[in-house]
Amino acid sequence: MPPPLPPPLPPSLPDGGDEHRLHPWSWLFVLLMQLRHYFLPLVALLVFGQRGDRDPMWAQVIPLTAIAALVLVSVLQYLSYRYRIGNDAITVRSGLLARNRREIPFARIHNVEVRQNPLHRLFGVAELRLESAGGVRPEAEMRVLRLDQALALEQLVRQRGQAPQPTPGDAPAAGVVPSDDEQVLLRLSSWDVLRMGLLSNRGWALAIAAFGVLFQTVPRPVMDDAIQRGGREAFGYASHLHAGVTGGLVLLAAALLLGWLLLRVLSVVLTLLRYHGFTLSERERRLTVSTGLLSRTRSSVARRRIQAWTLGESTLQRWFGLRQLRIDSAAGGPSRDDDRALRELAPLAGASACDGLVRHLLPQLQWPPQQWQPIPQRGWWRLSLSTLLVVPLLTAALYWRWGLPALALLAWLPVSLLIAHRQMARMGWHLDGQFVAVRGGWWKRWWRWAELDKVQGLRLQRSPLDKLLGTASLQLDTAGAHGDVALALRYLPQARAHALMEELATALARRKLRW
Repeated sequence: MPPPLPPPLPPSLPDGGDEHRLHPWSWLFVLLMQLRHYFLPLVALLVFGQRGDRDPMWAQVIPLTAIAALVLVSVLQYLSYRYRIGNDAITVRSGLLARNRREIPFARIHNVEVRQNPLHRLFGVAELRLESAGGVRPEAEMRVLRLDQALALEQLVRQRGQAPQPTPGDAPAAGVVPSDDEQVLLRLSSWDVLRMGLLSNRGWALAIAAFGVLFQTVPRPVMDDAIQRGGREAFGYASHLHAGVTGGLVLLAAALLLGWLLLRVLSVVLTLLRYHGFTLSERERRLTVSTGLLSRTRSSVARRRIQAWTLGESTLQRWFGLRQLRIDSAAGGPSRDDDRALRELAPLAGASACDGLVRHLLPQLQWPPQQWQPIPQRGWWRLSLSTLLVVPLLTAALYWRWGLPALALLAWLPVSLLIAHRQMARMGWHLDGQFVAVRGGWWKRWWRWAELDKVQGLRLQRSPLDKLLGTASLQLDTAGAHGDVALALRYLPQARAHALMEELATALARRKLRW
């Protein structure tokens, strides 16, 4: 029987077989990207180049020459970048002096990402990224295509990158229902995004990063002078109020409250910019997330490409019955600040909604597990070992400098021991014929699991402390592990850890690795 013909190209895409260039404005967006990278050096040339005995004309000619060179490079990159859409792959040719040709099979594309910043939306274009398994960089970055072409190419990858159909006589995969309709699995309202901003610490993170940049870029004398001048002005303003001790404490509390409110507002603004209009949808067993207020991002991944799952909740989120659901896929490398590949299926949703989403996407699993295997409590203090070592040393150093008030730091030791005891009491694991799962945390709780068919390797680890306590940890590796917590069965009795490793090794040898 001849192989089935591939789906036809959407009308908005150029005909297959011939090579095509990107959008005519592509060179402009490449230029803007390069100017962003070289912005600080160019500004330094303009500002500091005019000092001293140098000719002011040369101080202006050099930056202008650099900008002209960047424009030329951008135009040449546009002229040298070509792509061709074949029946089974996309061919990309690029390079100025060294010519490169990349063949990207549709079946090997794990993630498709369509990005639009405000300038893209103004010109009606978008940036397209194609990612495969294990690569740190995308296989192809198309800057830029018409928006309808980018969406059509995303649809084409979804159609031609489907898993091979089962041969006659094989049972169909569970839960596979061919459908051309896009089903919305989760949509965050404006109130959901606002609540997520109020419960997040994005404002704190940005403020700390901003202070770090200031201390690294601003000269130390200038920074010290600004802090001293600001302190004197604040102290002088407070002294003129004649508020007394009680009034001073009230003013301090009011200032702290105002700062906290400003950081909350900043967290809400940052959350709105990133998660406004968040929508998780499914079509043809492929998940797609659309999100963003000013810069819109549309990222998709096939369900079979998901390697591991992580549920998490902070203390505040737990009080409101909310959780986060994240995934690890084999596409891309470790997550970066500018990397918005599909990592979050539910940035914030109710606990029942997250569990329902897991049961929908993994119908073959029993989630949540009926029973968790506990971790023996022997050696629970090891979770606070670093605190037990560092705090006394730090207290001794502060006592030598400040005296008795430094001893207050020792009050953290019982708190740390309590946290360690509660963390060890909550740790657990689950293993059956379909998946392996672990859980942990106390203030910030998490659950992490993976299907056995996605586990690629096993590793038994024993530290000197493990040898002393007679314990071991079993690490399970999956492709594209980007999670904050590892998929590991920690602090098991040594005999139990060896038995589990033998059991899992036998089970994995009989299974086919599914990407």
